[in-house]
Amino acid sequence: MKTIPVKNIPRRPPEIKGGAILGVWQNYLRNPPAFLEKAARDCGDIARFRLVHHNAYLLNHPDWIKEVLVTNQANFTKSRMLERARVLLGDGLLTSEDEFHRRQRRMVQPAFHRDRLAGYAASMVDCAARCRDQWQSGAEFDVSQSMVRLSMGIVARTLFSADIESEADEISEALGQVFKLFEALLMPFSQWLEKLPLPSVRRFERARDRLDKTVYRLIAERRASGRDTGDLLSMLLLSQDEEGESRQGLTDKQVRDEALTLLLAGHETAANALIWTWYLLSQNPDAEAKLYAELDRVLAGRLPVLDDLPQLRYTEGVFAEALRLYPPAWAIGRRAKQEFSIGEYKIPARSIVLMSPWVVHRDARWFSDPLKFAPERWQTAEIETRPKFSYFPFGGGARLCIGERFAWMEGVLVIATLASRWRLRMAPGQRVDTQARITLRPKYPMRMIVEQRASDASSN
Repeated sequence: MKTIPVKNIPRRPPEIKGGAILGVWQNYLRNPPAFLEKAARDCGDIARFRLVHHNAYLLNHPDWIKEVLVTNQANFTKSRMLERARVLLGDGLLTSEDEFHRRQRRMVQPAFHRDRLAGYAASMVDCAARCRDQWQSGAEFDVSQSMVRLSMGIVARTLFSADIESEADEISEALGQVFKLFEALLMPFSQWLEKLPLPSVRRFERARDRLDKTVYRLIAERRASGRDTGDLLSMLLLSQDEEGESRQGLTDKQVRDEALTLLLAGHETAANALIWTWYLLSQNPDAEAKLYAELDRVLAGRLPVLDDLPQLRYTEGVFAEALRLYPPAWAIGRRAKQEFSIGEYKIPARSIVLMSPWVVHRDARWFSDPLKFAPERWQTAEIETRPKFSYFPFGGGARLCIGERFAWMEGVLVIATLASRWRLRMAPGQRVDTQARITLRPKYPMRMIVEQRASDASSN
């Protein structure tokens, strides 16, 4: 019998033991980011564990993350979460796969070209200024709700040329129900449970129908008017799938899937990033003071414009740090089509591969004093020394978030608009914790007290 040299036998990744039936599922669900963080701490750059009947591998090294998201991306399909998201989003850009996904991306991409983004800046600032003017000094409010309404208004104005402020509370309530109940759809055997007349299933369906009501209304109004406003909705309604089986225009259902995907993804991620930004600024007065100094120097009391962005470097660093410490997309999942190698390890076909910005962004190998909120780190040479995928709040490869540049512009302009006039302080007794579902939300309402900045007291 031929002897295989020991050095050629693939090593098995360090394993986190779990129960005989569910594996680590219960521990994972209790607090997913904390579970992944501990897995990285205990096992290093790769950890193996079982989620019910799925073998999962957590990758924690930027080079290995690049291998999955970019170099060998053709070997991976979307995660179970995105597969299950089809019950809400249909066959939109987030849930589609392979060649169909590439065709959809080509149809949507023009809405995010640089010249289009320039036109969105004024609408972003206008929406933020309206929000700013509604705040009153000394008032206590839920900044989570405020940022959800603001980001929703921005997406509606820029991508759909619509004002849905009057519907914002209903839509926000429906979104809350969707995200709350979506977790149940990720449970084992949920594909059968969702067919039963359970109260949770009915609530999910009602919330989905409420979101559909707004999106289908926007589609019907635009079709009836025949106007080409040059926004995303017009592009979808006028586009033809040149590479599909026919060259007909998109159906209302196809437009709905794309529009709802971008409405939800565009506003949900931006809102959460901004919520965590205000929290972090309230806890770090030195960084807050540097932000105000830059805004006073660059803006001198006026509203920001697109041409100000190159001068708002510290403001950009504030947003970058919020995305680092509290990335809305806290984990990214893929499923391997074929067996593949990572370093000295073999990963079997059909395995789930997890990569967590939450974990990697807090790794001291890539970020000095990683738990410190330090916007200035983005203005130093430290940026050049980090591996590319040590920071990946928007993913990477073919499924890189199509709205990444939109999000950066929105974050900087909104922070500049609001912080040029107001300072936010945590309300007494406020509890702060994370809730990791589709995105990384605050677990509790983020109640804060708004104070007018002294330097702005005499400005308009």
